[in-house]
Amino acid sequence: MQSGAIRPIPNMLARKLFTSDHEAFRETVRKFYEKEVVPNIEKYEKQQHVDRDLWNKAGELGLLCTTMPEEYGGSGVDRLYSMILIEEQAYAMDSSTGFSLHSDIVANYINNFGNEEQKQKWLPKMATGETVTAIAMTEPGTGSDLQAVRTTAVLDGDEYVINGSKIFITNGYLCDMAIVVCKTGNTEKGSANLSLIIVEADRAGFSKGKPLNKIGMKGQDTCELFFDNVRVPKENLLGMEGMGFMMLMKELAWERMLVAIICQAGAEAAFAHTVQYTKDRKAFGKPIGTFQNTRFKLAELRTEIDFCRTYLDRCMELQLEESLGVDAAAAAKYKISDMFSKVVDECLQLHGGYGYMLEYPIARAYIDNRANRIYAGTNEIMKELISRTL
Repeated sequence: MQSGAIRPIPNMLARKLFTSDHEAFRETVRKFYEKEVVPNIEKYEKQQHVDRDLWNKAGELGLLCTTMPEEYGGSGVDRLYSMILIEEQAYAMDSSTGFSLHSDIVANYINNFGNEEQKQKWLPKMATGETVTAIAMTEPGTGSDLQAVRTTAVLDGDEYVINGSKIFITNGYLCDMAIVVCKTGNTEKGSANLSLIIVEADRAGFSKGKPLNKIGMKGQDTCELFFDNVRVPKENLLGMEGMGFMMLMKELAWERMLVAIICQAGAEAAFAHTVQYTKDRKAFGKPIGTFQNTRFKLAELRTEIDFCRTYLDRCMELQLEESLGVDAAAAAKYKISDMFSKVVDECLQLHGGYGYMLEYPIARAYIDNRANRIYAGTNEIMKELISRTL
């Protein structure tokens, strides 16, 4: 049986994104996952969330909020460092840690749209792991339709009073703070009614459901959040009232890139495990990797993986230049998550009956990957976004 982190098979076209500093950081991240995460994955899956102190350990190593400015506790580095963190998580075949949502989504909302007081209050504590964060968008019955949000925030004097609920919230169970998408207006233009409000988890009326019992990604902290007359000061408003939809749209392209990155690296990890398995497993007196069907299947998968890698790395170049289009990010998310599903399905088939056993990494990859075609906007929504540009 194979287990733990694995190094991907090098792309047929050498990658040119990373410097020696990036690779040194990668080594730190790799060791963190090998030491702190991989040995505990089974434990995390049973309890349905990581240990709280894992966040502090990640913070001590500078693995949280790395792209945030140094004055707010980050390292002020480029988003390639975020890419490395996500890739190494995937190479470890871990679906439990929710660091990227905390560091690359929530932190960006605060850094890009928060005032100085909000940045000073939250970002340093997020960088150390003292504060765990979530973003509460999805509601029962709304799915990808953000304009249909029903959670309300009504201004009462100097406070917002929040009522409603959210579902499928990553980091929700352990979060100390959540950015909540709320309806603050009643105009005919639904997008003008949304605002983002910072809500601390210890506020009266803020409660959390038990971790949700998912098909896969069982170690990832995912739960429902409930708001029953939760009162927060109006200073907790992020940006301006009614600008929530605009802020969400600005960050969703990057969120979709995060999904594409983890799917790409996940496919590379599943493929590497499978190549090794076909070398070790024998049938009819010889390794199954010597059979023509196996070799041709692996050649097909290798080609698809490498083509998607080339597209993704080009998208990252555009992201670093701040010129990545919404359609290109949507295409990356849709195509690469679809590719990942095909790869794990074919790789599981090459494992035969053992591929159906959860002690084999390919089985866990098979069930963990399915959500990638749903969250951050379903792949059907991605196609809609692409089609609008035609």
